[in-house]
Amino acid sequence: MQIDTLGKRYGLLPSEVLRRADSFDLYIMDAALTFESYHHKKAVNKNHVPDLTNEELQDIWTRNKKHVAKN
Repeated sequence: MQIDTLGKRYGLLPSEVLRRADSFDLYIMDAALTFESYHHKKAVNKNHVPDLTNEELQDIWTRNKKHVAKN
């Protein structure tokens, strides 16, 4: 599947991908697909990571820190 994905993305035949691609290409492909998936999910509001202010993030951090300290 990765050979096919790289081939489609860069317009290469599978044999060209086998000859030319290396693990760095696979790493970049994985990162790019993960990034695209995140933005797609965000666009359709599934598994959306909310946009929080610094104050909201600090409050969450403080509450969690207190909870962990109790346990």
